[in-house]
Amino acid sequence: MIEAFSAAEVIAAKRDKHVLSDAQIDWVIDAYTRGAVADEQMSALLMAILLNGMQSQEISRWTDAMINSGERMNWSALSRPTVDKHSTGGVGDKITLPLAPLVAACGAAVPQLSGRGLGHTGGTLDKLESIPGWRASLSNDEMLKVLQDCGAVICAAGAGLAPADKKLYALRDVTATVESIPLIASSIMSKKIAEGTSALVLDVKTGKGAFMSDPEKAKELAHVMVELGKRAGVNTVALVTAMDIPLGLTAGNALEVRESIEVLSGGGPEDVVQLTVLLAQEMLNLVGIKDADPAAALKNGKAMDVWRTMISSQGGDPDAKLPVAKENTVVRADKDGTILSMDAMKVGIAAWRLGAGRSRQGESVQAGAGIEIHAKPGDVIKAGSPLYTLHTDIAATFARALESLENSVEIGELLAGGIDRLPLIIERIV
Repeated sequence: MIEAFSAAEVIAAKRDKHVLSDAQIDWVIDAYTRGAVADEQMSALLMAILLNGMQSQEISRWTDAMINSGERMNWSALSRPTVDKHSTGGVGDKITLPLAPLVAACGAAVPQLSGRGLGHTGGTLDKLESIPGWRASLSNDEMLKVLQDCGAVICAAGAGLAPADKKLYALRDVTATVESIPLIASSIMSKKIAEGTSALVLDVKTGKGAFMSDPEKAKELAHVMVELGKRAGVNTVALVTAMDIPLGLTAGNALEVRESIEVLSGGGPEDVVQLTVLLAQEMLNLVGIKDADPAAALKNGKAMDVWRTMISSQGGDPDAKLPVAKENTVVRADKDGTILSMDAMKVGIAAWRLGAGRSRQGESVQAGAGIEIHAKPGDVIKAGSPLYTLHTDIAATFARALESLENSVEIGELLAGGIDRLPLIIERIV
């Protein structure tokens, strides 16, 4: 086969800060997917993109090329409008678990293709796999059946969905090219557009515990992704939300499932409930469902009914006891006062070191490992009162987890200005 371009000329064009043509982008994504462009060549191009950026037309074409590397799903057989949510991830971010059944209970269909955790951010599939029997891998026909049965499905993306992105994602992870806004945006949006949903709400996290810690960079990423969605005909809105402190009171797989079930039972931590309801309202508005009351659907058990059907439809037992770690230890406050701050990144790294996360793709995680948080910024605490309970199956992991929690909270006197933290919703981008 005679190739339309050479990898070297495409790399040189971006190295020299030129705009890549549509034909160059289409070729390089296709050639890399089929193995005609080597990893070391694509690595050089990714670094050139990270250093020199891309214009909006380039990002759009790069995204389209990744979508076209695989299948595009179709939900036209459903009687409900489809809408999805994507979060850029954080510590204690279990929002997908109560949100998908809640939106389904209010009349939309939610085909939620989710991922696994890497590093300090938890993965939705890892959390759900702590439920005995639950299956992450479904065929397209099985996904459709679950959506027809209850209106919501949370599962892994199949091998046919944006295969170019799977190869690129793995390469970016080992070549220090993850932190490129064009590459992040195209990776996320290629999968979400290929998923076939008609509308999408993006939850772009920012703050110490987020992958995009700078609020201005988070806003830039949100704008790029909203534009990509709209160009592809997907009705898209983004919320930039706070991840300076952990969401809720748990970080870890089974621990977060338990907390999600509390939310679906009409309780749960206030910040988790608030963000779940806000995102549900955004999703329902995007597909024209204006008269639903998500807060009521949490309280009256309708969302819980959908959850139980969704879990059962994927082989899980909604009544089964969740795994509990073999070992635990408590971290206590060293003085009286008000908790002034809590570092979400330190909490996330501690949960990861306890076994709740993985350091590379393919590693297994502990279902019961993680951290319970007993007090958060604004709470008054006494010396000796519990701050955290750490859970793991391997007691030897406590030492490094405790090391990462050093100075993770500031306890002192609450001054007139109050707690200095990000608002839950920083910006809405349409």
